Amino acid sequence: MDAAASYAPTERTVPSRSRERAAYDRETVHSILDAGYLCHLGFVRDGAPVVLPTLYGRVGETLYVHGSTGSRPARLAGGAEPGLPVCLTVTHVDGLVLARSAFHHSMNYRSVVVHGTAYPVTDEAERRTALDALVDHGIPGRSADSRPANAKELAATAVLRLDLVEVSAKVRAGGPNDDPEDLALPYWSGVVPLAPVHGAPVPAADLDPSIAVPEYLSTL
Repeated sequence: MDAAASYAPTERTVPSRSRERAAYDRETVHSILDAGYLCHLGFVRDGAPVVLPTLYGRVGETLYVHGSTGSRPARLAGGAEPGLPVCLTVTHVDGLVLARSAFHHSMNYRSVVVHGTAYPVTDEAERRTALDALVDHGIPGRSADSRPANAKELAATAVLRLDLVEVSAKVRAGGPNDDPEDLALPYWSGVVPLAPVHGAPVPAADLDPSIAVPEYLSTL
């Protein structure tokens, strides 16, 4: 594989278990990130670990995470020495794996772990690009179909930038790994698939009835 199409493995991105499930190609990493809605952002505050769930968006080789200007990661990243060491994760659970033995029960999943330093985004043009990406990450096309943030809203919103450099994906797929001596046991074994489902859009109570559901929602 072309080196430019993959992230270079590092000591932090090589798993200690099930290394055969690790992937470093950009196509796999990007597909997992783009399919998610929520990430978990880990950092250290006052010597203790903190993990926060938050929204994110991807633009090329950059992830953007947003929050209020008073949030802990925003304050820490914008300190006297800008930059906050972080670990960001995104995980999808695709199935429950039921084996004949309790020990071999598992899950099918896709996950991405990103290590790096998050920096505050201060350039107004990049901030607007980042905020559009955050909106479109959940609903593609929505940023062009809503009012952009005004000056007051921008002033109250912090955006952190995390470049995709030290990155790995990990994927488990397939059925249970039963021990040969357990195959004759009288217990059901297999996979219960899981997948997100989008329901029909529910209009706001005060929405003008003449406003139709946008195509990007009806085809979601």
